[in-house]
Amino acid sequence: MTTVVTEAEEKRYAELQLLALDCARGGDTDLLRSMVEAGLPVNLADARGNTLLMLAAYHGNAETARMLLALGAEVDRRNDRGQTPLGGVAFKGDEAIVALLLSHGADIDADNGAGMTPLMFAALFGRVRVVEQLRRHGASLQRRNRLGVSARLLVTLSGWIAALRGWMRRPSPRFG
Repeated sequence: MTTVVTEAEEKRYAELQLLALDCARGGDTDLLRSMVEAGLPVNLADARGNTLLMLAAYHGNAETARMLLALGAEVDRRNDRGQTPLGGVAFKGDEAIVALLLSHGADIDADNGAGMTPLMFAALFGRVRVVEQLRRHGASLQRRNRLGVSARLLVTLSGWIAALRGWMRRPSPRFG
C-alpha cells in the first residue's frame, strides 16, 4: 500500500521543518520538544546538513541542546562541511555547551575532513578558556590539519594572541 502525499501536505511539512530549525536557532525549547515528541525527526537537518542540535548549540541555546540530546539527537552528526556540533561550539567559545556535548560523549578529536579538530578551532579563534577545557578533557595536541599545522602550534599561538589582546587593551604609558 502506498501513501499519497498531496502537494499541500508536502508544503505544510516543509513549513514545519523550517519552523523547527528556527526553534533550534532561537532556543524555543518547548515548541521544538512538542514537535519532536509528535514525530519530527530529532536529527532533522537544514539544506547544509546542520542538525537541530548543531543549530541550537551554535546559537548558544544550552537548554534546547540538552533537550535534543535527551530525545536522542546524535552528538557527533556532521554537517555538509564535515563539522560536528563540538567543532562549531569550540569556534564560538561557549564553555557551557562544550561541557554539555562532552558529557554526552562528543568525540573531542573529531576533525572536519581537513584535519581541523575542535581544539584547533578554539585555538585559531582565540577561545583560550575552551582550549583549556578541551585539554583538561584530553584533546590531542599531536593532531595535524591538512596543511601539516599541529594543534600544539595553534594552541601556543592562541596563548600569544590572548596575551597580545590583553596588552593592546591597556592604556599606553605617558612619557614626560
